[in-house]
Amino acid sequence: MAKLLEIDKVRAGYDAINVLWDISLTAEEGKLTCILGPNGGGKTTLMRAIMGLIPLRQGAIRFGGKDISNVPTWNLVADGLTMIPEGRMIFRDMTVEDNLLIGGFTRRCRANARANLEMAYSTFPRLKERRHQLASSLSGGEAQMLAMGRGLMEEPKLILVDEPSLGLSPLLTDEVMAILEQLKAQGRTIILVEQNTHKALKIADHVYLVRGGKVVLSERKEDVDMDRLHDLYFARDVAANRQDA
Repeated sequence: MAKLLEIDKVRAGYDAINVLWDISLTAEEGKLTCILGPNGGGKTTLMRAIMGLIPLRQGAIRFGGKDISNVPTWNLVADGLTMIPEGRMIFRDMTVEDNLLIGGFTRRCRANARANLEMAYSTFPRLKERRHQLASSLSGGEAQMLAMGRGLMEEPKLILVDEPSLGLSPLLTDEVMAILEQLKAQGRTIILVEQNTHKALKIADHVYLVRGGKVVLSERKEDVDMDRLHDLYFARDVAANRQDA
């Protein structure tokens, strides 16, 4: 399977603070790659670095074989790279439909906006029912669906999804994960950042665990040992090494 995204020894951060330390990972075309890790581990920073929202200090990022290191975000979107951000970030004072149409405003997919809108409505029927409502009237789960639908309007080749279950009930989390699994079944390439390990592993193909700005585990989903994963997640391996010392 072709590697659609390749991240090679990337370092990045904010002002004088470095957050990512020589991170390397890949995302295969048509697969769902899951990035797990605790709060503050660098997951969202990595998503922002991929999207050109923060500059790289070292390393390289390739998308479809093309070096996109420090390429402006708007160019990446035009090339088919889409991010569904943590916290939804919808336009609350606009209608549901206008939020979706904004996602389809790039030159590459503008001509297909109406067809893509119907595709978004078929994927998220609840949004069609609420298409004339202000986005501020949506529930948390509906707002997440709107953010995902807006991303699909961009006809993405790669979808970055950052913490979609954040603040959602278990029932709505299951619904969002089912939608991601449906998108994967359609052949879409997805990178999912998530803290809920059990939910994410059910739909993942490959799993990375990021802690302290570094990749501490990289395995195919079927090879993941949950006990070891949780030891690494909660840094129990570090505590054990300190006791041995």
